Amino acid sequence: MPADGERSGDILAAMDEWGPEKVVCVHDRRLGMRGVLVVDNTARGMGKGGTRMSPTLTVAEVARLARAMTWKWAAADLLFGGAKAGIRADPASPAKEEILRSFARRLSNEVPREYVFGLDMGLTERDAAIIADELGPGTAVGTPADLGGLPYDQLGITGYGVAEAADSAAAWLGRPLAGSRVAIQGFGAVGRAAARRVSELGGTVVAISTVRGGLHRAGGLDVATLTSAAESLGDHCVDDPSAFGASPVTAREVLFVDADVLVPAAVQDVLDAADADRVLARLVVEGANLPTTAAAQAALAGRGVTVVPDTIANAGGAIAAGYAMDARTSAFPPDPAVAFAAVARKIRSNTDLTLSTATRDGVTPHTAALGMARERVRRAMLHKGQIRGGAGDH
Repeated sequence: MPADGERSGDILAAMDEWGPEKVVCVHDRRLGMRGVLVVDNTARGMGKGGTRMSPTLTVAEVARLARAMTWKWAAADLLFGGAKAGIRADPASPAKEEILRSFARRLSNEVPREYVFGLDMGLTERDAAIIADELGPGTAVGTPADLGGLPYDQLGITGYGVAEAADSAAAWLGRPLAGSRVAIQGFGAVGRAAARRVSELGGTVVAISTVRGGLHRAGGLDVATLTSAAESLGDHCVDDPSAFGASPVTAREVLFVDADVLVPAAVQDVLDAADADRVLARLVVEGANLPTTAAAQAALAGRGVTVVPDTIANAGGAIAAGYAMDARTSAFPPDPAVAFAAVARKIRSNTDLTLSTATRDGVTPHTAALGMARERVRRAMLHKGQIRGGAGDH
């Protein structure tokens, strides 16, 4: 989206040839709930994307994420459109359920005809169940298995896919993940699942972080023990580094530890151009949405650092959500094993294709992935008569 509109938060100014198609803002004056749905581009299918809850959420943030979903679906070659929803509220609020129900009710015109709820930052499988209870079956994915859903967040499918991307990219580069040292910024659902799969694939996790700080141990951290601590203590799992034989580092310093592979799996915009020279890893695999700026991507490429874009690496949740979309109205619950297999297959092939295309065309992997996604969306828009094409197009 154009930079001027993005900086000003003016969505009308930020609209371009791709979208957004619809922006719906909702407000519950009694609760103080403020929320937004952005349907970015549905040329390839109905809008699908996660819903986040954050006390600092903005319309521009959600619009940016909806655009990222447009490219993520197209890059994965799945027939859904980019969309995203968000609520400006504290996920720890005792009124969370009431806020969720109010938000869902106010989007009943759009859901599920134009958008289906999914999970993003601040929401859980139980929250998906609440939304489905409020609006009816088929209105949310990521619901608990007890309700016939595929709880891809709880299963760690996104993080699993990130590790598969890392393994595929490492093999493509001729540096196998087995035996490699991996640093993971962000030890939430994605980071923990990525760490588990990295360990299964033979990699060594040498650093992790939460919002409270980080741990670094050159010889490797015990992922099983760390995961157990994180599941019981949350972000406080890093409070006692000595319990893991580790040295304390800040959450930001994890990005710059001595490692072969870096997985930024926390929040967006953590690496800018000024940081590129400090990254020691030779492979960066984006576990979070939009963790590197365009300037950082160019600077890393200039140093010979390979970056697997978020639209490729962290698409596991989207791929699983696409599978769950097909199972929404089935009497048979979706099979997690089928979802994991689909994620591994899709992400590995897309990683190889992106890196090969980038090398062939002499561009960054982000540019290669975006080019492929845009071409797929453009063709869909042409077929539907949403844009004018060349001679012979009507």
